[in-house]
Amino acid sequence: MDDQTRIELEAAAFRALRDHLAAHPEVQNIDLMNLAGFCRNCLSRWYQEAAEARGIPMDKEQARTAFYGMPYEDWKAQHQQEAGAAQQAAFDAAKHD
Repeated sequence: MDDQTRIELEAAAFRALRDHLAAHPEVQNIDLMNLAGFCRNCLSRWYQEAAEARGIPMDKEQARTAFYGMPYEDWKAQHQQEAGAAQQAAFDAAKHD
């Protein structure tokens, strides 16, 4: 497989993951972190880091808006629930980068 095809496939896989997570807002970020060690915010940060590595200036809010499809504060207000005690305890016990 040539590099351009690999890049296009990786980009398509990223978009599919983003769209899948967008279609399931009931899955909370803290649950993703506790289960998989990453969440939507991690993905938006990696997007920002990739942009910056290519010399494209992008701040955290711009990256989150690109990933969430809306300002992060709007997404939180519409979809994010307060973390329960068990969720928070699991998060606090884990080492997250």
